[in-house]
Amino acid sequence: MESRRILKNKYYLYATEFFAGMSVMAVELGASRLLAPYFSSSQIVWTIIIGTIMIAMALGNIWGGKSADKNPDPDRLYMRLIIAAVWIAAIPVAGKYIILGIGALLVFTVSSNLLIWAAFLACMIIFVFPLFLLGTVTPSLVKYTVNSLDSSGRTVGTLGAFNTIGSIIGTFVPTFVTIPAVGTSVTFLIFSGILLVLGLIYFFSTRRKVRKCAVGTAVFILCIVLGSSGSFAFWDSGLLYEGESIYNYLQVKEDEDKVILSTNAFLGVQSVMEKSGRLTGMYYDYAMAAPVMAGVLEKENPEILVLGMGTGTFAGQCRKYFGNVSVEGVEIDEKITDLAVKYFGLPDTVKVTTYDGRAYLGAVDKKYDVIMVDAYQDITIPFQMSSVEFFSMVRDHLTEDGVMVVNMNMYSDKEGNINQYLSDTIGAVFDSVYTVDVYGSTNRELFAAKDDRIMEDFGQRISSVEDQELRELLAGVESRMEKYEKGSYLLTDDKAPVELLGMEVIDDIIQDEIGYYRNIFREEGVQGLLDRL
Repeated sequence: MESRRILKNKYYLYATEFFAGMSVMAVELGASRLLAPYFSSSQIVWTIIIGTIMIAMALGNIWGGKSADKNPDPDRLYMRLIIAAVWIAAIPVAGKYIILGIGALLVFTVSSNLLIWAAFLACMIIFVFPLFLLGTVTPSLVKYTVNSLDSSGRTVGTLGAFNTIGSIIGTFVPTFVTIPAVGTSVTFLIFSGILLVLGLIYFFSTRRKVRKCAVGTAVFILCIVLGSSGSFAFWDSGLLYEGESIYNYLQVKEDEDKVILSTNAFLGVQSVMEKSGRLTGMYYDYAMAAPVMAGVLEKENPEILVLGMGTGTFAGQCRKYFGNVSVEGVEIDEKITDLAVKYFGLPDTVKVTTYDGRAYLGAVDKKYDVIMVDAYQDITIPFQMSSVEFFSMVRDHLTEDGVMVVNMNMYSDKEGNINQYLSDTIGAVFDSVYTVDVYGSTNRELFAAKDDRIMEDFGQRISSVEDQELRELLAGVESRMEKYEKGSYLLTDDKAPVELLGMEVIDDIIQDEIGYYRNIFREEGVQGLLDRL
């Protein structure tokens, strides 16, 4: 009877349902942030997370209902909560090592869709078990709360309402409060701590299984000590900054020559600042052809807009080499703008609006001489900034002789690749489209204008550039630039599978990079691989 006394208080049972629902959503959002630095935060990864979690919850519902019918001992439910709490608390400690271990294993065993398989297995191993346990909460609580068929509908409805309200709060609190404020690791610990407290309250009130509760509490405390640092790139020491915003995991690091911003641990550099103040040697330099094409050196008050400002590398170069220009940027992540000011020397004279690039164009009625679209996030461009409708908006915001430059950061020779889709889409909107591959990288720069005049005076305008290094680079860009003949691949607001297209290119790049080591592994095994590393 003692074990059932606390269960007579339905508010405690409703609290159990409420916090279980809250924790499920918090873990789901934490999962996306845990995986993003390694696999991106694309719709594909979100689909994997949601799918695996729904599988876990469904299996938990089924098993929990059968278990409650067979043995309705509430001790079993609240012990499952404690086990789930300890497992979730251990995710910040072990999760990143499990992800890397899975990636290392699949690199040598999977020949296609590596990132998809790695993300799926990571979700299955890390998140399915604790969420399976949380899935048993609702059917178990129904067993304890339904006293008669006359009130069963109302009772089950109340439990469902508490679960839903908890899920709603568990959706907003991690995204807008805990993850930006204290990080993903501490967010896992906070919500696992809530589940642990629920279980401890039950067992302390019944004075049962105190030893097991003490062990669970001790493991939880150990996880707090080991897992609260939250470093995703744990192999990378000496970072100037590592943290999280509402949108991104962020890190800033420097070497002797430059300062670098990355929004993930594995998938590339987002922004670079050369300490010498010279050109970066990256795609930003090639993009400088756009202001020259648009004749900004000949205009009194030329205007440049950067959609996807980052830390302002391109904006800073435009101000340095074309001193008469006015540059403004749009960046959806305000924390990146803060880092740009602190670490990358973004001047106060450059206006940055915290907004989505497409929404910004829809809100302003202004024309620009140059619009740069550099809105890649992780492995792909946001679909709403890849469509015919979006590029039509860009065209409407350009002056008659204005130029759009688009950075495409994944090169592929395959028919129907993401760059071909983007180029054909742009070609359907602009009459004149030229491309040039960035030497030594997978980037390609695309230049588009309302007519073909952008190339007529380009060479002559290059000669007016005062800086010799930039002048020579732009001369090389002109010599390698090719006119793009558009095809029939189109992206629209209704259909823009950019995540799948981007994942295909990333998969090809990975396979090319690891092909040599995979052959060694297959022929000589682990020891042969270690001998080569």
